[in-house]
Amino acid sequence: MKPIIKVIIPAYNEQDSIANVVKDIPNIVDEIIVISNNSTDYTEINAKKAGATVLSETRKGYGYACLKGMDYISKLKTKPDIIVFLDGDYSDYPEQLTEIVSPIINQNIDFVVGARVKELRENGAMTPQQVFGNWLATFLMKLFFGAKFSDLGPFRAIKYDKLLALNMEDKTYGWTVEMQLKVLKQKMTYKEIPVKYRNRIGVSKVSGTVKGTIFAGGKILGWIFKYSFK
Repeated sequence: MKPIIKVIIPAYNEQDSIANVVKDIPNIVDEIIVISNNSTDYTEINAKKAGATVLSETRKGYGYACLKGMDYISKLKTKPDIIVFLDGDYSDYPEQLTEIVSPIINQNIDFVVGARVKELRENGAMTPQQVFGNWLATFLMKLFFGAKFSDLGPFRAIKYDKLLALNMEDKTYGWTVEMQLKVLKQKMTYKEIPVKYRNRIGVSKVSGTVKGTIFAGGKILGWIFKYSFK
């Protein structure tokens, strides 16, 4: 039987990219849910026109937006088998979703993360601070937990029941690392799939600002140290 797949896309002022993201998602997906996180432009209108379900979350934060999408899904009569998380800035290649979900469907893997490997990355697509932050976070996860992650990539898929078991709580930038740490803690099976990565449309709300970079780095390290001493 074909698995039910739903995609959650947090978006803040992504009017120029969101339609591209939605349209490039393969038709194996049951529903695309865009969560407008306080957008003040045409993100919501453009996402709706492209065929997405659009929700609004006024509390600012990546995690808040993801949790809003999960709350919406929890109220549906028919629950999905797989949840895919994807950014709304068109830096990922949505058509690679089939590769991301394949280990879950064909190998019964619990969690898959798209690794933005250097060979497949466009020049400048990741800032030096992003590259260093990813290296440091995954190095510490390897050190403390024996993890095999090489990236905190936002393009990821997880079995719906496993996602619920993680009891996700981070409201802002720590969402991705929290998920990976909890996958490790709960001894879920996981896999990385190399993905292409291009320069985003628009300016990053995290790596594009000094404040955002420092805050995100602090959140990521906070989660790692919190779990390493539990």
